[in-house]
Amino acid sequence: MPAFANIVILTGAGLSAESGVATFRDKGGIWAKYDYRDVATPEGFAKNPKLVHEFYNMRRRAHADVKPNAAHLALARLERDYPGNVTIVTQNVDALHEQAGSTKLIHMHGEIFGALCDTCRARRHWTEDLSLDLACPTCGHKGGMRPDVVWFGEMPYHMARIAGLLAAADLFISIGTSGNVYPAAGFVAEAAANGARTVELNLEPSEGISLFSEAIHGPATQVVPAYVDRLIAEAAG
Repeated sequence: MPAFANIVILTGAGLSAESGVATFRDKGGIWAKYDYRDVATPEGFAKNPKLVHEFYNMRRRAHADVKPNAAHLALARLERDYPGNVTIVTQNVDALHEQAGSTKLIHMHGEIFGALCDTCRARRHWTEDLSLDLACPTCGHKGGMRPDVVWFGEMPYHMARIAGLLAAADLFISIGTSGNVYPAAGFVAEAAANGARTVELNLEPSEGISLFSEAIHGPATQVVPAYVDRLIAEAAG
């Protein structure tokens, strides 16, 4: 039997930073260049949808060329080789986990390569630019297509499913997150309250560092593969 039957991993922007994906809150990050209220809220979209489309079209094009790094690949290997259940809950909207080979994956903040119709709520994979001129392929309404990402003021996706996973987890790992964005920042306390061991793998201590039973700090491409190696070796006895 493995030491941990159910592993839940939360990943954030720090995991993809070494792949060249811009972070949001770091110095020089996305929110240092854009006001989130203009480009990442329902109100911003209602006020100036053209600006919002330009912002996300730019981000979608930027994401098209990035590749998974050693940390993504290590997590996919953990899912494949560890004898327990491994589920990744990501705050990232990129597709790097999928490209690395992860399959048990929950995008709680949506996906950059997704489109959502504001009229009929139909979702679909989308790699091209979005604009006001587009009609929804499902309902035919024009002007309501938007990125399928969770904006400020909106409820993250799959919260009931995530709560069930945290309740059953005996190991919770937080990777590359700042610890100040809720509800994800509260996952560590939730997992710990249910008896899980809690581990932080991060470039530097997060705001919730005191809630973790173990913390390892350094670049994701170094600390994540090393920790995965350790878990797999321990499971092998």
